[in-house]
Amino acid sequence: MTADRARVTTFVAVSPLDAFEVFTEETDLWWKKGPRYRGLQNPRGVLRFEPPGPGGRLLESFENDVYEIGRVLLWEPGVRLVFQWRASNFAPGETTEVDVRFEPTFGGTRVVLEHRGWDAIRMDHPVRHGQDGAATVATIGRWWGDLVTRYRLHAARPRPT
Repeated sequence: MTADRARVTTFVAVSPLDAFEVFTEETDLWWKKGPRYRGLQNPRGVLRFEPPGPGGRLLESFENDVYEIGRVLLWEPGVRLVFQWRASNFAPGETTEVDVRFEPTFGGTRVVLEHRGWDAIRMDHPVRHGQDGAATVATIGRWWGDLVTRYRLHAARPRPT
């Protein structure tokens, strides 16, 4: 982990394609709700990739409120997903990038998530909560760690056939 990027890794006992589909099609089911994890801070908001695929967006919506978290930059089912990520307090043009790789391994898939681009976010930005670069990235790593744990547990559930 550097001051520019946080990386978390997990294992899911499904194929890389299934792991990708759980990540992108069931996002709202595994992504935690609440003000720490959602931009709209509405417990009934829905998080989804829309439309799914290249050029799509990661959106959170509730009734008429829609918050764009980021745009999909790369969509390779079963292999890789890259999307921009914006905190709700980011100004226009401020973005970071999330790169998720789905690597086949014995018995399932190793999922490696890297959230990078923090060097481009000014040190006094509110998203840093007064922390320096390394502390900000450590906090982001723990945040993603919580989320990928939920993702891993959700992916382990039996799938409809």
